[in-house]
Amino acid sequence: MEREQLLMLAREAAKGAHCPYSHFHVGAALLAGGQVFTGVNIEISTYGLTLCAERSAMAAALSAQAGPITQIAVACIDAPLDAPLEQRTPCGACRQWLIDLAPDADVFLDGCERTFTVRELLPYAFTLTQ
Repeated sequence: MEREQLLMLAREAAKGAHCPYSHFHVGAALLAGGQVFTGVNIEISTYGLTLCAERSAMAAALSAQAGPITQIAVACIDAPLDAPLEQRTPCGACRQWLIDLAPDADVFLDGCERTFTVRELLPYAFTLTQ
């Protein structure tokens, strides 16, 4: 799938985010087994139990037994146009999910022209050998 198309789906998904605390609407769209899955951030009063958009989308794909995740796009539609890269990347928990569940995926970040590998986002990642 084309990068911009997946980013557009992530931006569209972000409109459905539940973010009464941060007011940052984040959406993710991913390609798994030829199918597109989306997710949004869902905040609750205890931030530690909040569900990020990336993990929401990955959970949907895995629940559908869709196959390998090959691409993921992330968009925060409330990020200022001049926001630095550090304010556009997935959080640490999402990076760990990515390394475990989509280690070979390409990652697209809204507002950044570069395509990242998961390993670039989480170098020296913790993994278990099976």
